[in-house]
Amino acid sequence: MKILVTGATGYIGGAVVEALERAGHQVLGLARSEEARGKLAARGVQAVTGDLKDTAGLAALVKDLDAVIWTATANSEAVDAPAVAAVLDALQGTNKAFLYTSGVWVHGDTRGVATEESPLNATPIVSWRPAVERRALSTPGVRGIVIRPGVVYGHGTGIPAMLVASAKEGGAVRYVGTGENHWPVVFVEDLADLYVRAVEKAPAGTVLIATQGPAVKVKDAAAAASEAAGVAGKTVAWPLEEARKQFGPFADALALDQQFTSQKAEKLLGWAPRGPGLLEDLRAGSYARR
Repeated sequence: MKILVTGATGYIGGAVVEALERAGHQVLGLARSEEARGKLAARGVQAVTGDLKDTAGLAALVKDLDAVIWTATANSEAVDAPAVAAVLDALQGTNKAFLYTSGVWVHGDTRGVATEESPLNATPIVSWRPAVERRALSTPGVRGIVIRPGVVYGHGTGIPAMLVASAKEGGAVRYVGTGENHWPVVFVEDLADLYVRAVEKAPAGTVLIATQGPAVKVKDAAAAASEAAGVAGKTVAWPLEEARKQFGPFADALALDQQFTSQKAEKLLGWAPRGPGLLEDLRAGSYARR
């Protein structure tokens, strides 16, 4: 397949590009800047110039493609929603695939183990995403697919890296809230594998939760991050009200208590995550101080 990946130089998008290439697909990466074009070229990826704010330009790019995988985000409804809509309009009636990256935060607190069919109660920072999901899933003549990843980890980056970095500021790993809440997590390379399986095989209208193993209690993640940062055992709770002063609604997302099952992805697409667990990767893997 000839596939355009938006956000191709990003954390998730970069892993998806590599996985698609390994699977034998022809990959094009959307690049807004010369720096992005250079990064893609260095990895042997064909770059196409485009900007999320240029909806007409985006629509023109998708004419000769078999699929679009959307991992880019400006974290803004005003930018993201029109960009996605423009591409979907251009794909309408072609039966080509459009895979949209959402996230588990659209479910809010799950109060137990949730699935794709569980009600949505999006935390404020992603309150606009369910509407974009619906657009991706309901555009006529488009094989719309939505993936909702958990907290993505691996390669020493992502949200878990923030825990490790916090120790450099105060000598202890700082986490938002009580730490009794759970984060559903997914290893970035396993997530990329799911994207490949989904774009190749998932039927129109498919929604997939992407998490692996039991959700991780934030206190436990903080303790593991303290080992990675070389301050073993030193953690400190950051009251949500205080965290909001610095992080705004992002703090509320970090304080969500969520648990999920990804049995649908496993049964429908044969997805079988193989990466290290988050606590293992924090203690002795890509996050550990060398």
